[in-house]
Amino acid sequence: MAKVQMSLKARALKYLSSREHSRLELARKLARYAQEGDDIESLLDALESAKLLSQSRFSESLVHRRAARFGNSRILSELQAHGIEGEALQDIKAGLSLDETARAREVWRKRFGQPPADATERAKQMRFLQQRGFSHAAIQATMRATNTEDD
Repeated sequence: MAKVQMSLKARALKYLSSREHSRLELARKLARYAQEGDDIESLLDALESAKLLSQSRFSESLVHRRAARFGNSRILSELQAHGIEGEALQDIKAGLSLDETARAREVWRKRFGQPPADATERAKQMRFLQQRGFSHAAIQATMRATNTEDD
């Protein structure tokens, strides 16, 4: 018995039922299965008009998944890689900057939990936060807070 081929719309709905996707990401996934005469852009437009595909929901979902573990620059670069740009990106950036220091402290607390014993350990902890995408100001505030808690 031959395997039944899924239509592009069915495949798109399958992807969207598992999690939110950006328009760019969904287009890439569907392009692998597109055949002669398939119009991916019109399908994506139809999904957006039916409110099944939403850039704002995707952005919100990604920020929610990543905010507890990563800093602003890492989250924003991931959003840009998914095709989120312009005013939407600026709004997200403004919202993220409000609590970046608190998020950096929480990530630091989960990973290290105790103040650095020496300068080498302090540099290691700062590099860890920097690799997670936290800003220099958030890292400095976190390290100052850990030193005051120690006193």
